[in-house]
Amino acid sequence: MKRKSGINHPTRRQFATGLAVTFAAPAILRHTRAYAADPVLKIGHVSPRTGPLAGFAEADTYILSEIQKLFSAGLKNNGKNFKVEIISKDSQSNSNRAAQVAADLILRDEVDIIVAASTPDTTNPVSDQAEANELPCITTDCPWQPYFFGRNGNPAVGFDWTYHFFWGLEDVIAAFVSLWDSSGASKTVGGIFPNDADGNAWGDKKLGFPPALEKAGYKLIDPGRYQPLTDDFSAQISAYKEAGCEIVTGNMIPPDFATFWSQSAQQGFRPKVVTIGKALLFPSVINSLGDRGDGLTTEIWWSPNHPFSSSLNGQSAKQLAEGYMQSTKRPWTQPIGFKHALFEVTADVIRRTSDLDDPKAIVEAIKSTNLNTIVGSVNWSGKPVKNVSKTPLVAGQWQKGASGYELVVTNNQTASNIPVNGKLKLLS
Repeated sequence: MKRKSGINHPTRRQFATGLAVTFAAPAILRHTRAYAADPVLKIGHVSPRTGPLAGFAEADTYILSEIQKLFSAGLKNNGKNFKVEIISKDSQSNSNRAAQVAADLILRDEVDIIVAASTPDTTNPVSDQAEANELPCITTDCPWQPYFFGRNGNPAVGFDWTYHFFWGLEDVIAAFVSLWDSSGASKTVGGIFPNDADGNAWGDKKLGFPPALEKAGYKLIDPGRYQPLTDDFSAQISAYKEAGCEIVTGNMIPPDFATFWSQSAQQGFRPKVVTIGKALLFPSVINSLGDRGDGLTTEIWWSPNHPFSSSLNGQSAKQLAEGYMQSTKRPWTQPIGFKHALFEVTADVIRRTSDLDDPKAIVEAIKSTNLNTIVGSVNWSGKPVKNVSKTPLVAGQWQKGASGYELVVTNNQTASNIPVNGKLKLLS
């Protein structure tokens, strides 16, 4: 059974039927968009613009502005030009809020397609609302297992309306292990996983890190799930010290890692390698740690050195990152590429849909996508599951240089087409 969002809304079809009954108009006055002089296609967009996950949406304002410029002349479909309206909502880093704004976009704004990004706290409730209301949905920026299994997905069946592109836990595990193998650190790893969708997936004893690390010859010390925004990691730190952990890994929100890393210093815990997902993705977080940000490691999904370009305007990854930095006066951040790619895929789907007034036709166009984007190829071929297309992943390190911190690729064994531009060093 599908996980419920906790919000009881009528389906899109029921909502529309209710309106038809209440505000019935003479048939002569009713017409479809197909006959409108200037048809408008609406795209709903949800991301965490505020709250503890706001780092994932830091580039939203810039990306949405640039996409609107690219869409300003409209998008062609079957010889007709469609104006495009993007309606963006803030999930406030809260899954209940994400479900609410998704329902509003679907039922009140009557968007034709909905897109969302940034962790299962946003992608899952938005996708659940789209699935329940039979609306095409494309999401990204969340490992595929928390997205798929976190929604009680059945690989033999999949979902009908919701599709996702990103990498999976098998990819991040492989990238982390490759990085650790090159470090020379001992193979005892402290695992720190929160009690949330990401943490439970990463720490899952069947599908997450535990069996994969054991197979790779690593011993995982997992003290159990901690509650997000806790203020005391003493129990975890004590367990890691006692076991002699030289590596720490996990998936944390930025404020949790800041607390953990500060308390590690206070309690004399000094691992040689710290590789954390989510929290260590963003330059703003690393800068806030001061000198203790130097040498921290994480996964790298996208960078200016990735050898991909945009299907919308031919821009290279480097050009997209430079455009962002010049406009915002801020360092580039990984979600830039995936936020741009989300609209690349959406535009491609719109252009290829046989009938934009038929949601099922839009889904058929999504399913047949085969597009090279600024984050790599997006192609829902049925692997690893029906609703997921995987993108490449490597690992790297924050290293301090003359102009501040830079995230460099130090290991590319999991995606050799992405160039290495730095050498791993141990934490001092």
